[in-house]
Amino acid sequence: MTRTDPHDVPRPDARLHLGVFFQGVNHWTIWSDPSSGSQIDPASFLRVARTAERGLFDAFFLGDGLRLRESEGGVHELDVAGRPDSITQLSALAATTGRIGLVSTSNTTFNEPGDLARRLAGLDLLSGGRAGWNVVTTHNAWTGENFRRGGFLDHADRYRRAEEFLSVARAVWNGWAQGAVADSVEARSWSVPGAVGRVRVEGAHFDVDLAPTLPRSSQGHPVIFQAGDSGEGRDFAARNADVVFSAHGTDFDDALAFAEDVRRRLRAAGRAEDALRILPGTEIVIGATEKEAEEKARWVRLEQVTPAVALGIASRLWGFDLSGRDADGPLPAEDPVVAAYEGKFGTRRVGDPRPVVAEWRAKAGANGWSLRETVIELGTRRGHVGTAAGLAEKFARFVRHGALDGFNVSPYLVPDGLDDIVELLVPELQERGVYRTAYTGTTLREHLGLAPAV
Repeated sequence: MTRTDPHDVPRPDARLHLGVFFQGVNHWTIWSDPSSGSQIDPASFLRVARTAERGLFDAFFLGDGLRLRESEGGVHELDVAGRPDSITQLSALAATTGRIGLVSTSNTTFNEPGDLARRLAGLDLLSGGRAGWNVVTTHNAWTGENFRRGGFLDHADRYRRAEEFLSVARAVWNGWAQGAVADSVEARSWSVPGAVGRVRVEGAHFDVDLAPTLPRSSQGHPVIFQAGDSGEGRDFAARNADVVFSAHGTDFDDALAFAEDVRRRLRAAGRAEDALRILPGTEIVIGATEKEAEEKARWVRLEQVTPAVALGIASRLWGFDLSGRDADGPLPAEDPVVAAYEGKFGTRRVGDPRPVVAEWRAKAGANGWSLRETVIELGTRRGHVGTAAGLAEKFARFVRHGALDGFNVSPYLVPDGLDDIVELLVPELQERGVYRTAYTGTTLREHLGLAPAV
């Protein structure tokens, strides 16, 4: 049921923002298609970034993965595997792009704030104020093994550490006053005396004493992104972030409820409702007709959820190896393993899988679905399907009614997966006045319409 009056448009001048998410390790990118390119060749990153820039996207987001997914002690070979260090890759893109923002996903659990803040400041300066930081947390022992730390961090402490980490990073970025560097060769010193402040922090997680090594960029400091969807994650975003990712961008009512919840939390944190941009992750499939779009979307799902992928997903749900089963046969008759475990499949599974298995069995039985068909129908739903004109109308409604500010698009093909969006969807959005026709600023903060960093 629609929760808005179609004639009452609260944000008639709102513009849609778009970012592209180069995912890295996943099964959503269709690596097996003949048109698919390398996932680790620098040329693929450059092709995606330049296409997004041609489409006037706000930002290129690079996912981070400190450890490849594993299964039974070996690399999980069904996933696209391989991620370069995000700041290194984005620094290379800074030299070969001119306007698009460059966002690094960097972990607060397995980094140190003084070092990461310096590297992000370097990217921000190199790119002329186009850097962003997607702040992610983790507490799992599986990733911690990379650092010989094991679990290292209790679940309850991950956001506490992240908040303290971010506080230290901001102090580093703000350590140089405006005009800190002498503007004349006749000055007595290269830097103005007292203009570079010392950062001293003694907190629960960090004991830092340093002098920042870099001045502020043209946008002040990197834009902060955050992707937590729990209540704790939403509160963290409301207090700290400039942009929040979400999984609430497909259904209008669900997206609007999420946006309203975030705005309540912003008010509670003493921030303005428009201080944060909401960019749900999505996949976009475009066809010349609705029927063609649906057929294309079906092909995408079949290519993403291959028989082996379906068995892998079911194995994680049931809690034991199903790789020898027939993906086009029925669901396993065995009961799932209820005990929580960590590490066997390179993921953490907590909770009772029996309600989900019961739902899968009921719907598979009612519809005659095989195991693979069940995974396709009941697994994670991703994104929007339709004609370019129909999607433009849909997205205009979302953004003008305040359900979101834009999307972070995950292409199902790399490096050409943005072509339909840039060539077909963007002109339809522009025709409706809901998308920029040119970049009007040079920094990521300007692209997003955010207030200057303080």
